[in-house]
Amino acid sequence: MSASPAQPADQADQPVKPKKKNPISRIPFGVQVLLGLALGVLLGWLARQYDIASLSTTLETIGKTFVGLLKLAVAPLVFFAILVSITNLRQVNNAARLASRTLLWFMITSLIAVAIGLVIGLVTNPGAGTGLTAADGKKPEDAGSWIDFLTGIIPTDIITPFQELKVLQIVFMAVVAGVAALALGEKAKPILTLSTSVLELLQKALWWVILLAPLGTIGLIGKAVSQYGWDLLGPYATFTADIYIGCALVLFGVYPLLLATVAKVSPLQFFKGAWPAIQLAFVSRSSVGTMPVTQRVTERLGVPKEYASFAVPFGATTKMDGCAAIYPALAAIFIAQIFDVQLGIKEYLLIVFVSVIGSAATAGLTGATVMLTLTLSTLGLPLEGVGLLMAIDPILDMMRTATNVAGQAAVPVIVAAREKILDHDMFNSASASPIDEPEPQESKKSEDRVPVTA
Repeated sequence: MSASPAQPADQADQPVKPKKKNPISRIPFGVQVLLGLALGVLLGWLARQYDIASLSTTLETIGKTFVGLLKLAVAPLVFFAILVSITNLRQVNNAARLASRTLLWFMITSLIAVAIGLVIGLVTNPGAGTGLTAADGKKPEDAGSWIDFLTGIIPTDIITPFQELKVLQIVFMAVVAGVAALALGEKAKPILTLSTSVLELLQKALWWVILLAPLGTIGLIGKAVSQYGWDLLGPYATFTADIYIGCALVLFGVYPLLLATVAKVSPLQFFKGAWPAIQLAFVSRSSVGTMPVTQRVTERLGVPKEYASFAVPFGATTKMDGCAAIYPALAAIFIAQIFDVQLGIKEYLLIVFVSVIGSAATAGLTGATVMLTLTLSTLGLPLEGVGLLMAIDPILDMMRTATNVAGQAAVPVIVAAREKILDHDMFNSASASPIDEPEPQESKKSEDRVPVTA
């Protein structure tokens, strides 16, 4: 009997053996995504080549389910992320200066991106020689206009924006709630505590969805290949190449140049740290869905958490160099050439204006139809042109969203560096390792935080 109490003691002295990892989890996430991409292309080709309807339906269901899960979290995530991010600015000195500088750099990079899009479009004439005609297009059910854009910012009730996923109205309500909470001070503390907890819960749930990205890739890519095949790329070859080239110039040209000259940091080190977010954005095609990872990589690159928690959610809903600058510029030229409409200096300036001012209409969701219809209606181009681009949109959206998210991480780094609040040691030590589960918003006690000075 005397041996029985000693046995637990002996066991307690033994080192705890680490749990064996799931074989799948041992594969790097990036490799999982690439495998999903390759498998999706293969299965999509098989479904189309041998007319396997059941496989095509399965791929479509998988893709729809993944996007649906992302969208399910969008409305509450945007609301609470914006609300908490605004209230987090109270912990930052010169918060108004940081916010204004962030917005300024968003506009500067958007201006550069739309200029690149226009130049590429004017040089390559993407709509010429495609064989497409006005009859190939159809008018979208929902069309954007400046009246709809301006009047649509303010919701008529609280429920509808969440039901119909009107992200711009959700952002408006979140900003009002955040500013009101700052004005109330201590009285709003219970609401802020609850909001932070809800945001952590949403990020936890969204993280589980993010882990399904390789599976979602199989469905999304497979559906595109099975439904459209490679024949679709023929008429859109120049336009598709223009989008990818334009986004690549911004992603691997403009951002590195600004990081090297303005922020005076290593562009290669930036991409090393930001790659997990850029990679996920390419697959998910959702800036908002990628937002938790974007915030983590931005913090890992040395941007103070208090500032990153404002800049990243703000950028995820308004910073769209791919979807709201390069794409509408090239699409407007493409559609004008298909419908034989001449564009002049006035129209090109209007494209620049819409891209820089109206980018919030894109709202971080998959696709950029709202922004495109807003641009076309401003220029007086036929909205039937939107239908010409719907089939090719998933292929374009991957590169557009990757560019969006890279900018959403790059601008906070640039602003933080210029305001001398960037932790250069953290930036220089950032690795390309996968991002683990996001840390809770309140992982550190508030009294332990170092106030950020500008």
